[in-house]
Amino acid sequence: MSNHPTPASQSWLERTFKLQENGTNVRTEVLAGVTTFFATAFTILSIPNMLGSAGSADEYLGWGPVDLRLAAAIFIGATLASAVGTFLKAFYAKLPFVQAPGMGIGSYMAVTVMPSLALLAADGMDLTRTQAYQMALVLVFVAGLLFWATSLFGIRRKIIDGIPTNIKIALGSGIGLFITFLGLRQGGISRPSGGTFVTLVDFSNWTPDASGTIWARNAVLALGGLLIIAILSALKVKGAILIGILVTAVAAYLAGAATVPDNMSFSMAYDWRAFFDLSFLRLDWTFSHLGGVTAGVITTLIGMVLVFTLVNMLDALGTIDGISRANNMVDESGETKRLEQGLTADAIGTVASGLLGTSSNTTVVSSSTGIREGGRTGLTSMTTGILFVVALLLAPFVPLIPTVAVSPALIFVGCLMMSNIKNVDFSDITEAVPAFLTIALMPLTFSIANGIAFGLISYMVLKLATGKWRQISLVSLVIAILFTLQWIL
Repeated sequence: MSNHPTPASQSWLERTFKLQENGTNVRTEVLAGVTTFFATAFTILSIPNMLGSAGSADEYLGWGPVDLRLAAAIFIGATLASAVGTFLKAFYAKLPFVQAPGMGIGSYMAVTVMPSLALLAADGMDLTRTQAYQMALVLVFVAGLLFWATSLFGIRRKIIDGIPTNIKIALGSGIGLFITFLGLRQGGISRPSGGTFVTLVDFSNWTPDASGTIWARNAVLALGGLLIIAILSALKVKGAILIGILVTAVAAYLAGAATVPDNMSFSMAYDWRAFFDLSFLRLDWTFSHLGGVTAGVITTLIGMVLVFTLVNMLDALGTIDGISRANNMVDESGETKRLEQGLTADAIGTVASGLLGTSSNTTVVSSSTGIREGGRTGLTSMTTGILFVVALLLAPFVPLIPTVAVSPALIFVGCLMMSNIKNVDFSDITEAVPAFLTIALMPLTFSIANGIAFGLISYMVLKLATGKWRQISLVSLVIAILFTLQWIL
């Protein structure tokens, strides 16, 4: 007689997640989910600060310092979107992966999309950060719908396969450098320079600038935070990035580099009012501030949507497939288990991001921390999703996290994203140059879109010029043409 329990006698968790079939148990799954949450929580702390301040763009747009009310609203939106996306992974995809706003695509929205929308406006200097943010949410939402549509109509695989392999590999490394550069700027480690464009901060100059910021002090704090994260990660300490952010934040207050904002509110009601006033379903579909619909405006908006869609699609694919294969989460034929359901969950999560008021959700690399702890089913992601809901109680305290405390996390995540560069084929010039341009142009032009565009366009030209035109896919050709039209128009 079989000792296995019958379906009727099985617990709800067993019936839902098939724990025995996947060789795991409730305790292992819950611990894995908790581990993943602490490895991922830094994201929902970083995104509000990132979207609430466009960094160097603030200087020429006149947007001023971080908008605390907008940051509070974005934290709630980002946390809710993370919970929604993670529950989709749990109950629809039934995978131990977690969704959260991607750092790379979040920085793209903050330092490229929102400032670009402001400059497209009839009078860019009068466009507020909130107005640019609410227009950008439309692009996030539309990108999510496109991502979702590619699965409904069975063309997602064709799009993914149509992007040259080396450019797909280079994409992650380029975004890693882009995030690193943003972190270096926010931490004050690199500074603008008229002679060399960018330079190292002067560590001997502890004189406040016009804004009252002592950049050498900020740089020391940022570097210290980066070393703390790196040391803890090397020692396999769970939640190393989150610990690094919190320690750097405390150090910033002790050193006088950060102060409690004058208009700080610890009221949950204040934060939720901000969320409903500024973020929830606040997509600006009219684009009325852009001063009319022109060919240039249309191609620019299409280009931005393409970047959101492609980065989300390729990021989700690379993360789910890569982590699954590394942990033997494949079926009998060697294919990643429930990959299509996992990608569809990401698409729906991106739609939710636009509606809730944050940058695009994606499957985060920190999901691997829980999987390494033994997580194998949706119970892992369900546990993390519940903790995201609990994290909403932290909303009033988010504005206390200074920008300098977030910069070490950006630099460290950028370092992790560089690892795939070893897989780029540099032996073939027609492959190497497009991959190199993809990587180099992202940080050097402060735009993920430019990196993708230069990579694909140079790929087309090199393959045509060397008689290798059969290697060009229709997908890559169409995307390259659209980017070219954006520049021309």
